[in-house]
Amino acid sequence: MAEAVFHPPRRKRRVFESYEAPFPVDVGGKDFRLCQAEIINNNVIVRNPEDIEQLYNKGYFGKGILSRSRPVFSISDPLLVAKWRGVNTNMPIITSQKYQRRVQWAKSVLQEQGLDDSSVTKILENYTKPFSRGDGAEPAGDSCTRGGPNPGNAELGRKPAGAQSPEGQNGGSEEGGDAAVDPGSGSRDQELGDSREMAGESCHRDPPVLRGCEVKQSPEQRAWQGMGSRECAPEYVLVQEEEEGSSCPEDDSTHAQENLVKKEVLVCRKNPFRIFEYLQLSLEEAFFLVYALGCLSIYYGEEPLSIVKLWEVFSEVKPDFKTTYMAYHYFRGKGWVPKVGLKYGTDLLLYRKGPPFYHASYSVIAELVDDNFEGSLRRPLSWMSLSGLNRTTANASKELMLCYLIRPSDMTAEEMSTPECMKRIKVQELIVTRWVSSRERSEQDEL
Repeated sequence: MAEAVFHPPRRKRRVFESYEAPFPVDVGGKDFRLCQAEIINNNVIVRNPEDIEQLYNKGYFGKGILSRSRPVFSISDPLLVAKWRGVNTNMPIITSQKYQRRVQWAKSVLQEQGLDDSSVTKILENYTKPFSRGDGAEPAGDSCTRGGPNPGNAELGRKPAGAQSPEGQNGGSEEGGDAAVDPGSGSRDQELGDSREMAGESCHRDPPVLRGCEVKQSPEQRAWQGMGSRECAPEYVLVQEEEEGSSCPEDDSTHAQENLVKKEVLVCRKNPFRIFEYLQLSLEEAFFLVYALGCLSIYYGEEPLSIVKLWEVFSEVKPDFKTTYMAYHYFRGKGWVPKVGLKYGTDLLLYRKGPPFYHASYSVIAELVDDNFEGSLRRPLSWMSLSGLNRTTANASKELMLCYLIRPSDMTAEEMSTPECMKRIKVQELIVTRWVSSRERSEQDEL
């Protein structure tokens, strides 16, 4: 058997992140934070924004359920953000069509609850009415998306950069001011009354991927939602709408048509259908955070699950969990960042430092065998399937690794029922490389 040659990881050309820490645990223990998660439909979900930031930034654990990897989902339209770049606000900016789509989603949810059409229409009209100057209502500063608009810097009624009005340069700002947000000395009671009207409706419900779960929330989980009013307070968005009365002039002269620009304003409204971004942990990542690092507590119902109970529950949810977790634990201990390798047909992908910095170096298949390398293999590979898997891995600039977890022949099933069995497990790594006859012969001739 030839000795494997180590190839250095391939660094990504564009890196937009800074490396913080390999694990969400401080050595000194001063800033130690115990994060909390819950099991929903056999998935481990983290809801608290601070816990999400802690777990993903320090070790790249999990992925956003609405994002490609890092949980940074936002309903804001990037094109509109660039178009209204002079507006100094951190509220999402969306089109009128997207907002009406969310109104329809909220309407469908209310109709499913048995409300008649007139009640649904009245509720949505009251909830989605725009905030105008002098109407006595104001968006609460902590209810908007982590801060409301700054009335001193934001001119929400103006036209986008580069647009000019036939009436003059300041015409759009003056006419659109009535529809703009101006949080003055409004009544907070009215704001709280509006939020109570939508209590239990779509804006306070779980996102579609989490609906249907009937597990009761623990007091700790309810406390997370109370912090920062993330799920109980309404979310405010800026909707780009055409200003009323802006129509084509009857004068069809060429000069008038060239200078004609539709007047657009940003109107502040409540989002009637909120979709929250959560962090989803794989079973291996969740158990590693609980067992190896001790920085995560997982709830199912009202009480946290113990380590032994999690080992049992995860093994029932995923029959090969013990095998894949042992491999995950081993490679995490070696300094790699393992991620799910489903898209390449393997169990794990190994990254150096994290996915934002390097491409995956290895695709790993884990197998649990005895001292004689025998056992009921999870994935018995034929020469044809092994060659195809190796070719797929090589085309993605990775190497295929077979990770054999060797357990003693005298290890009983009772010992395997707890994670303490890993103390007697040995690991053998095998890198599969395609043999090229012409290259091998030339190397032998040189020797």
